[in-house]
Amino acid sequence: MKVNVEVDCTPLEARQFFGLPDVQPMQMAVMDKLQKQLMANIERVSPEALMQSWFTFDPRIAERFQDMFVTMAGLGGARGSDKK
Repeated sequence: MKVNVEVDCTPLEARQFFGLPDVQPMQMAVMDKLQKQLMANIERVSPEALMQSWFTFDPRIAERFQDMFVTMAGLGGARGSDKK
């Protein structure tokens, strides 16, 4: 014997019927906190901020990046290899 039962209800109605807690306020609080953290950190990963953080700790870093890209492209050796 096979019995099929179809219930047409919303997720909230199903949770209430089975006595499960309403987690929507907690979900909203977590999502609000996540959004605030994301908006606070998005400025740190902007292209301008990344370039500034990469190039502030070593004055020759731009030259080293250029050498690295030239070497990776196979266009020649490192430009600064003969420098001391």
